[in-house]
Amino acid sequence: QVQLVESGGGLVQPGGSLRLSCEASGDTLENHNIGWFRQAPGNVREDISCITRDDGATYYGDSVKGRFTISRDNAKHTVYLQMNSLKPEDTAIYYCATQCLLAIMGLGDFGSWGQGTQVTVSS
Repeated sequence: QVQLVESGGGLVQPGGSLRLSCEASGDTLENHNIGWFRQAPGNVREDISCITRDDGATYYGDSVKGRFTISRDNAKHTVYLQMNSLKPEDTAIYYCATQCLLAIMGLGDFGSWGQGTQVTVSS
């Protein structure tokens, strides 16, 4: 099993940037595909990104393509989500999660996730 802890959220103005971090423990990060989803109160879950364990291939939801970049550093047990050109509609709680490839392809659900980190983009 792997435990995930998100951090790096905060308040940012439209057009600004944030970098979220997802630190793993309990299992080696390299054993898992790790991705991000987000959810705001009253909204459905939106799968936004994934990076694979094998070759580091990346996937992005349409709403964040060209603005967000996912990366991983296995030595630091951490996956990052660099968010640029933020928009008010990006406001949500962001979670990192395992089994992201299945989830983002619509073939399954995420395995586990952390407590989330709040991202607020003010207008």
